[in-house]
Amino acid sequence: MSSSVKALDPAFQGAGQRVGTEIWRIEDFQPVPLPKSDYGKFYSGDSYIVLQTTSGKGGAYLYDIHFWLGKDTSQDEAGTAAIKAVELDVVLGGRAVQHREIQSHESDKFLSYFKPCIIPLEGGVASGFKTPEEEEFETRLYICKGKRVVRMKQVPFSRSSLNHDDVFILDTKDKIYQFNGANSNIQERAKALEVIQYLKEKYHEGTCDVAIVDDGNLQAESDSGSFWVLFGGFAPISKKVITEDDIVPEKTPPKLCSITDGQVSPVDGELSKSSLENNKCYLLDCGAEVFVWVGRVTQLEERKAAIQTAEEYLVSQNRPKATLVTRVIQGYETHSFKSNFDSWPSGSAPAPEEGRGKVAAMLKQQGVGVKGASKSAPVIEEVPPLLEGGGKLEVWRINGSAKTPVPREDIGKFYSGDCYVVLYNYHSHERRDDYYLCWWIGKDSIEIGNESEGLVQFPYVIKSCVLIQEDQIMASRLATTMCNSLKGRPVLGRVFQGKEPPQFVAIFQPMLVLKGGLSSGYKNYIADKGLNDETYTADSVALIRLSGTSVHNNKAVQVDAVPSSLNSNECFLLQSGSSLFSWHGNQSSYEQQQLAAKVAEFLKPGAPVKHTKEGTESSAFWFALGGKQSYTTKKVAPEVSRDPHLFAYSFNKGGPWKLIPEEGYATLWGWSCFRGGPTQRASALAALNSAFSSPSPPKSSSAPRPAGASSASQRAAAIAALSGVLTAEKKQSSEGGSPVRSNRSSPVRSTRSSPVRSVDSGPAESDLSTAEVQDSEKASEPKEIVEPAETNGSELKPEPEQVEGGNESGQAIFSYEQLKAKSDNPVTGIDFKRREAYLSDEEFVSVLGMKKEAFYKLPKWKQDMNKRKVDLF
Repeated sequence: MSSSVKALDPAFQGAGQRVGTEIWRIEDFQPVPLPKSDYGKFYSGDSYIVLQTTSGKGGAYLYDIHFWLGKDTSQDEAGTAAIKAVELDVVLGGRAVQHREIQSHESDKFLSYFKPCIIPLEGGVASGFKTPEEEEFETRLYICKGKRVVRMKQVPFSRSSLNHDDVFILDTKDKIYQFNGANSNIQERAKALEVIQYLKEKYHEGTCDVAIVDDGNLQAESDSGSFWVLFGGFAPISKKVITEDDIVPEKTPPKLCSITDGQVSPVDGELSKSSLENNKCYLLDCGAEVFVWVGRVTQLEERKAAIQTAEEYLVSQNRPKATLVTRVIQGYETHSFKSNFDSWPSGSAPAPEEGRGKVAAMLKQQGVGVKGASKSAPVIEEVPPLLEGGGKLEVWRINGSAKTPVPREDIGKFYSGDCYVVLYNYHSHERRDDYYLCWWIGKDSIEIGNESEGLVQFPYVIKSCVLIQEDQIMASRLATTMCNSLKGRPVLGRVFQGKEPPQFVAIFQPMLVLKGGLSSGYKNYIADKGLNDETYTADSVALIRLSGTSVHNNKAVQVDAVPSSLNSNECFLLQSGSSLFSWHGNQSSYEQQQLAAKVAEFLKPGAPVKHTKEGTESSAFWFALGGKQSYTTKKVAPEVSRDPHLFAYSFNKGGPWKLIPEEGYATLWGWSCFRGGPTQRASALAALNSAFSSPSPPKSSSAPRPAGASSASQRAAAIAALSGVLTAEKKQSSEGGSPVRSNRSSPVRSTRSSPVRSVDSGPAESDLSTAEVQDSEKASEPKEIVEPAETNGSELKPEPEQVEGGNESGQAIFSYEQLKAKSDNPVTGIDFKRREAYLSDEEFVSVLGMKKEAFYKLPKWKQDMNKRKVDLF
């Protein structure tokens, strides 16, 4: 098959050899590299191929290939983009994940590559289209959607395009207007401002004016008046009209089909990994997303045909345009793909090097050249991109109610009994300086709130008439305060000892964790308990284990100074008084030996090091460890971490702030502070702490939702509550008083005090009385927000309408319409955390798409996600 060599386009030569984004546009059915100055511009008449290369573990590269199809592109160009994406994958070694992107329905992953958004433009290189550069400036109207990533869509410049539910951007030659629909989301409004700033700098040279126009507000005569003049004068706008682009596909139970000669055939039996044969291609239909699975020994032409078959399948099924199509290769399946199978054994995938070698050998037999593919190291583990190097690093140790700066020569040393605040200021490409802010929690740091004895008052404890502040809570509070002082710009995260993300580890060269603690809280705790203080000192006996293969996972940790701690697969440093030994196991790597030398210099600068290879130890070495004894020679398997999950933080009417589990495309190693005040941020951190300290995500309030509550009133309640908090905080900061609620008329009323006082506020001194502490506890009770219904002051008590009979266990049965969280006739007296349990067996399958037995076998977070989709959460 020598003709297959011609199938690989020379435009892809050298692709994927550096981290970042590369784009090709299909011109005359050939991929043409796009100039970087045009990145982010996508013409509706064209098709594009986008390659995103990220850094993996050990220097390996990870690839995502997206082919973007404009709404006006031809079928031939769209087909060419899909086929060329397969060829690009071959050049990269046959291990990329491929995604189909439709204009106006792009995935969050794709949109995240372009900040703040992509700009859709009319026209293209095909005949009959003119590029905007060939014409005079044209006034354009965009609809702007998205809370995390922005989706921009050009709509006709007409009053009929406006509605009350969305945010619009009107781009004119001299001024850019933002029109906020009365029912639009506050987060989308904030994102639209970022887009306007981008348009101003990119296309107006930073000189045009910006105006904000609020729906229904005609007081700002200058901005509002000039805006409506462009539409022929003010007139009421109509309600939003649902179009095909607004149809969101729903997730359905997964269905596996085989692809043979362009035909799709269902596969019978249990949905398991064993159903997939390595010489075939399969289609996994999940409703909202369709996966194409490619066996690692399939032919190149089969891979191309599989993508086209998936396209034809969607057309035949009359699926919405927003249906995602993702292609995965055997051995490199994504988590979202594997999660649809009843059984997918962990660790059963072929070794990356072995699998990749088979792909290369197979392609070579077909006459396909794979130059450049061998340049990439084998993929071992996906690692998010690391932070830029060369930044300013500052570290503080928590000491009582304050933080003590760590000397520059000691930055990188952590004590397991202490907590630290870390701030890294770095320059991110052409943008202004960015910040990474987190607090590190040692596994032995004091957490008095968990003690069984004594009177616990979060975050204080009265014990033996002495009030001690919890170091872990203080670290959280001080980090939050620092984030507020930087106007919320840093990425703020919590890091536990032993669970450090690669971004955190990489900024310390090296990172060393020692036993004990230096803080006054730890010292007092040890003395109070009568325990021996094992804190590391410069002349103590200490054994340090070294692990890692690169800057993002190199760590040194002090372990028990006994022979059983040794391992032939690792390197160790042994300190005994003034002596320092470097012990290399027979199976240790060169990288570990290099790390040993670096840590030895960090631990004792300029001190002589006695290099010792396994089997050649001196008597002094064994004497320091208490005598020669046996130790393991087996490689310790790395700890398996749970699958990453993304949590959305939202305010729910009728209940407290809560975390809602939502599966995302990126690994979450920290979370960004939202555009609120310190109280909201502290509340979010408290909820997140609760979520990660419990086996399952926090659950919503069990209070039933008042009947007749509309989405508009719910939105008004949330905005009013948020405004009240911000107003109170502003008043507190100016007057020095405690936070209070605004007395303005509002659709919400507070029945208890602030839910976050225990985290964000409270006494700062350590001489509080018992009564004051107890008052602090009362102030920290969760707050209920109740929205009054229009019942002339009478209490609303909806009566349940029970369906006749019950299930086999005697459980009462109610209809789906009654059990929904937004029901107009909700039931009472049930467990609102388990609404689905009151459905009949038939309606359970109809609503949730599976039987109760299968549903309760799912992970808790996935149960909640499914319930949330059908309004049963």
